[in-house]
Amino acid sequence: MMRSTDQISYTGCYWGFFRFELMNGFELKNMKRSIGVFILLFGLGLPGAEAATRLKELISIEGVRDNQLMGYGLVVGLRGTGDRTQTLFSAQSLTNLLERMGLTVSATAIQVKNTAAVMVTADLPAYAQPGSRIDATVAAIGDAPSLQGGILLMTGLKGVDGQLYSVAQGPLVIGGFVAGGAGNSQVVNHPTVGRMPNGAIVERPAPSVPLGNQLHLQLQQSDFATSALIAAALNKQFGDIAHADNSALVTVTVPEAFRKEPTGFVAELEKLTIDTDREGKIVVNERTGTIIMGKQVHIAPVAIMQGNLTVEIQTTIEVSQPNALSTGGTTQVVPQVNVGVKQDAARNLVLKDGATVEELVQALTSIGSTPRDIISILQNLKSAGALEAELEVI
Repeated sequence: MMRSTDQISYTGCYWGFFRFELMNGFELKNMKRSIGVFILLFGLGLPGAEAATRLKELISIEGVRDNQLMGYGLVVGLRGTGDRTQTLFSAQSLTNLLERMGLTVSATAIQVKNTAAVMVTADLPAYAQPGSRIDATVAAIGDAPSLQGGILLMTGLKGVDGQLYSVAQGPLVIGGFVAGGAGNSQVVNHPTVGRMPNGAIVERPAPSVPLGNQLHLQLQQSDFATSALIAAALNKQFGDIAHADNSALVTVTVPEAFRKEPTGFVAELEKLTIDTDREGKIVVNERTGTIIMGKQVHIAPVAIMQGNLTVEIQTTIEVSQPNALSTGGTTQVVPQVNVGVKQDAARNLVLKDGATVEELVQALTSIGSTPRDIISILQNLKSAGALEAELEVI
């Protein structure tokens, strides 16, 4: 007799929230351990929770900023992986370059596979001086399949004002390659973009604002409480010199003792530690089942009930054959269908007043909840108004 089994399972979950009297701890029933994929990032936590942070991580000084540079250039020395004939501007760029060197060649008369047209970008730091070096990034703009082994020819990098601030030239670091050809090839990483560590030389000072008697501190993340805390810390350390203009800006007057050395004042200012006020937030990625949360995010008194309902349908194929000496019998296929329903007992837990999300996750893991179960519970907690934090689903 031949046997074959097909099995289909349907699994569902249900949640319930109900009122209860406050307890001094949480109560767990039907204890069961399971492995979950979740991350606790301590310190994001409860609004008002103090976490000392250096001021230089929280602010930037107005006018002290990077400047983006960009230029067009040619990469040569490629091993037949340059631009094809369809990319006309690379051939035109090469003929223009040769013409400046005294060699006249028609753009339509050459076919060079070892050259690729590229765009070069770089960030010019504040107060960068002529002669210093910065990193540059080179990216193909034609149909070159790889920049491996190439050398960038002298390329001027200009700012948004059209002025030339840096010149890049040299070999590229690709970090990838293309092997094979035609229909049998292997590509590793991204071979059409390369880096040039210290490959560009600064030719003109960066357009930075000189430090004066008054500084404007720009917060990396706007927050009224943090802005006020920064102003209070500066006033406590240096006297009455700062005031918070708004949630993103603090104005500071350089003390008289540092008027001749504002750089030293900025150095002392950046060393200060601030007890920042951070927003309670939970980030959930439902596609990957990842939860990122603060340890001190609090939950209002709540009870959670969880249960599983599983419906299992099994189809068994049985083959009935006639006896060896019988006449007129035929082989028959007889399906046997079995339906089984299994409902687990509801597992519930009760959290005390002021419980944290860390305690919630530990409790849910203890009763066998998966990361996706926890995600659903957090969403329902937010809908019920019991979650004292912002819930962001990405």
